[in-house]
Parts: sequence; C-alpha cells; structure tokens
Amino acid sequence: MSARHPIISVTGSSGAGTTSVRNTFEQIFRREDVSAVYIEGDGFHAYDRDTMRAMMAREPTLSHFAPRANLLPELEEVFRSYGENGTGRTRHYAHDAHDAARYGIPEGTFSDWEPFQPGSDLLFYEGLHGCVVDNAVDIARYPDLKIGVVPVINLEWIQKLHRDRSTRGYSTDAVTDVILRRMPDYVQTICPQFSWTDINFQRVPMVDTSNPFIARWIPTADESMVVIRFKDPKGIDFSYLVSMIHDSFMSRANSIVIPGGKLDLAMQLILTPIIMQLVERRRRLA
Repeated sequence: MSARHPIISVTGSSGAGTTSVRNTFEQIFRREDVSAVYIEGDGFHAYDRDTMRAMMAREPTLSHFAPRANLLPELEEVFRSYGENGTGRTRHYAHDAHDAARYGIPEGTFSDWEPFQPGSDLLFYEGLHGCVVDNAVDIARYPDLKIGVVPVINLEWIQKLHRDRSTRGYSTDAVTDVILRRMPDYVQTICPQFSWTDINFQRVPMVDTSNPFIARWIPTADESMVVIRFKDPKGIDFSYLVSMIHDSFMSRANSIVIPGGKLDLAMQLILTPIIMQLVERRRRLA
C-alpha cells in the first residue's frame, strides 16, 4: 500500500453491478475534485474473443473467471508500479459495437497498451480479479481500499441470463452452459476474494428467485435489500448510518442492512470520507 499513490479495487463477479458502483465512485471523484486513472479488468483478459472461443472449444471448463485466462501477473505489476511511483499502463476490450467505435478497434479485440496520465490522485480498478491471492500472485496486498460487490448467486444468474439473452443474443441453454463452465473458477477464484475485501456490498432479493432459469425479470432495487459488511468496523459510525438511511438496521456487529434503493446514498455516506482520507494523505505527502 502507498500513501503517495493510493489504489482502490472494486471486485465483483460478472453481472454483479460493479459498473453501477463505478458510477458512484465517479460521482464522488467529480464532486470532490479527485483525479483518478482507471483500469477495467476486461483489459487484462489474456485472449481476444476468437482465440478464447477456440480455446474453450478444446477445454470446456475454461472461463474468463480462471486465472489462466487473464494476465494476472501483469495486473499485479501495474498495482505494484502505481503504488510505488504512480505509473502503469492499461488497455481496453471492445465488448460490442459501441466499444468498438469508442476505441477504434474491431469487436472482441483489445486496444493498444497505453501509459497512465501523470499526476493522478489515485488508481481505480473495477473487474473480476482485484483481490486474487494464489500461488502465482498476491494482488490483494496492494490496494488501500478493497470493495466487494456481489449479489446472492441466484440473483447473479438471473442478471446474467437477462443480459446475455437481451444484449448478446444468446439462448437460455447457451447461457446455462456458460454458468456451468464457470462454476469451478467461481468457487476457487471469485468467492475467496471477498474474504480479503475491506467492505462488501451484497444484494439480496426479497422476491422468489428459486428458479433463476425461468425468471421473467430481474428483481428491482426496491425488491431487494443490500447487506454491507465491514471487515474492520472500528471507526464506522453505525448509529449515524442507521439514522441517515431510512429502514436500515444492523444485523451483526460489523454489518448493516439497507433497502436496495438506498445503495447509492449508503455508498456516498460510507465511501466519501474514506476516499478523502486517502487523497488528503497523498496530497500532504506530494
């Protein structure tokens, strides 16, 4: 960890809502005049779309959750480099036509590597592998603030089924095959990361999701609760949070439960002072 060059890592499984969380962080950065450089986890996939498809045809259990399908040593090196001297590099992956037009590359391919702009206040990562610890890498040791974003698994499957069918044209059977392929890596690589995070946000639906493969719609925020777990609750003013977030309550000594529609407010209240503490410490040392 580096006081001069802080790193924030947001880790979540596919469809967990990390993009919405990034939007909240961007609001905080804009309001508090914080200059951030960004890493998207997709940019550190090891293979473009056509190569990955060819490899999965030969190895049916391979998925993007797997460490071997990602450039995790390179990601760890970027975290180390930024923490030491504020430098690093990243690239972008074009998921669709919008991304392809934005980055000027074909769909399913990567842009060129580009160095970070100098003078940033912090590094912000959002992706699948921001807290991986295994025999090859220890990425979790570098971020100063580690956030986990994960829905309960049936809700995650519902979100993936709806997204892949509506925006990517996949059939239910095809998405189910992807879910089954990912399960070993989900258990071995994704889940363990949430033990390293400082704060977890877990969305729990309040409606029946017992068979996600026939669900007609994704439970809304108002049909959900969010469990917020603090690894170290020392210094967290729970009484203030409960008073500010209507219908919230403490479920454990380190956890608060809030209505799903209040997630953005909760994140603003919880994360803004933490971010500003990191940034002010950096600026004092700069």
